[in-house]
Amino acid sequence: MPPRLSARRLCLVIFFFGGVTVLVTLHHRLTWPSTKSRIPSSDEDELLIHTTAPSLPVVEEHETEQPPKSQEKAWFFGGGTLFPTASKGLPRLFPDQTDGDRIIEQLMYVPEDYQGFDTPEKVILAYNGLGTWGQRSGPGSFHGCPVSRCSLTDDRSRAADADAILYKDHFIHPPVSRPFNQVWIMYFLECPYHTQSIKFPDVINWTATYRRDSDLVAPYERWTYFDPQVRQKVQNRDYSANKTKKVAWFVSNCGARNGRLAYARELSKYIQVDIYGMCGPLACPRSDKKCFDLLDREYKFYLAFENSNCRDYITEKFYVNGLGQNVLPIVMGARPEDYQRSAPEGSYIHVDEFAGPAELAAYLNRLDKDSTLYNSYFKWKGTGQFINTFFWCRLCAMLHAPRVHRHYDDINDWWRGPGVCSSKSWRNADFV
Repeated sequence: MPPRLSARRLCLVIFFFGGVTVLVTLHHRLTWPSTKSRIPSSDEDELLIHTTAPSLPVVEEHETEQPPKSQEKAWFFGGGTLFPTASKGLPRLFPDQTDGDRIIEQLMYVPEDYQGFDTPEKVILAYNGLGTWGQRSGPGSFHGCPVSRCSLTDDRSRAADADAILYKDHFIHPPVSRPFNQVWIMYFLECPYHTQSIKFPDVINWTATYRRDSDLVAPYERWTYFDPQVRQKVQNRDYSANKTKKVAWFVSNCGARNGRLAYARELSKYIQVDIYGMCGPLACPRSDKKCFDLLDREYKFYLAFENSNCRDYITEKFYVNGLGQNVLPIVMGARPEDYQRSAPEGSYIHVDEFAGPAELAAYLNRLDKDSTLYNSYFKWKGTGQFINTFFWCRLCAMLHAPRVHRHYDDINDWWRGPGVCSSKSWRNADFV
């Protein structure tokens, strides 16, 4: 009969073999190279995008290649995940700092010293109330912004201590002394013909309008390419197929300053023009989605005519009624070069490209018969998006930027001075 192990000896044997097992396991974990690629999860990708501190990713011989950061969509695109990190060097936020509308630069700007919730909050007073903005008091309008330490109020008693006072369409001088570092911002939605003339000189620091030379450009829409080098894309459809009608126009203001109704009526002498609304014989309520379905289904052209010919004045008439449908917009309003900067390349026809309605009609009749030429105006589709320009996010970021005092000596001269608007075609204007 074999000798029995005492309980004490049995415990020692168990501890010995257990210790050997642990040591061997640790040795393998520390020295054995992994044979599997490390592919970050979506949560990890999100962390790498949002953090401002450098991380040390695991790089292995067979690691799956990830697309370069430059190919990721910025946060302001639909589905975009690329958020900005702290900016270094001189900001490119204002008209005197860089060319263009600066919207992308402002959307991707985070001050170098910005510390999130540790940064003092900027208070913005909406002097004409928050109702017309569709916003509420507090910081909610800035949630999700790269720079979010701002808060809105409509309490006029804060006029003496707010960081900025924002005026929408109408300026009212506060009855209190103005702090030296307070910023007064004038926001105009409509064109100069339909906005207030400000009687106080030298009071406005920043402007926020659709004009590209505004401090905060606030366009009706903003087209942005996914890749600025790719501006055309092969289309897999014929946009002229089954369309039997020529030109459509939805219009209710029959007395516009730029003579658009007279132009449309002259155009109708040479090509079919169907006018819907108060200024024509046809009816289709603006709120009825079937009107846009009608454009997509039956018409080849749409008159995206603004009510005024003013610099950069391009509204939903072009972006929504025109480019938002599968129809070719014919535009009148802003200067030809303004449309070139703001619209997708090759997506419209400007009336000033032609000597008059007869010449334009001749070209439209040519397009009506040539489906290849007509379809060439739709190659922009799929190359970008109309982005949300996040006005509140950009305003907050700019208030946190290093302060440089700026003001308009005479905002009326800038907003409605010579050359800003024309009552006739830009090609016939005296100052062009």
